[in-house]
Amino acid sequence: MTKAATKRNRSALAWWILAAAAVFLGANAHLLYVAIDSDPGCVAHLKDTASVPGHYRAAKSSC
Repeated sequence: MTKAATKRNRSALAWWILAAAAVFLGANAHLLYVAIDSDPGCVAHLKDTASVPGHYRAAKSSC
């Protein structure tokens, strides 16, 4: 391989790595934004501590 071809390959590889890193960081930033911004609100759930098979209650209710 010539020096020009090797330099071109390294440059292309660097751009692919940079693009992959940008996609990775963007996806994680979006995940963090959605996790902080979302508020599921209150849902109907069991409030008593009776243990009924197949019925679950919230571990710590915020409602």
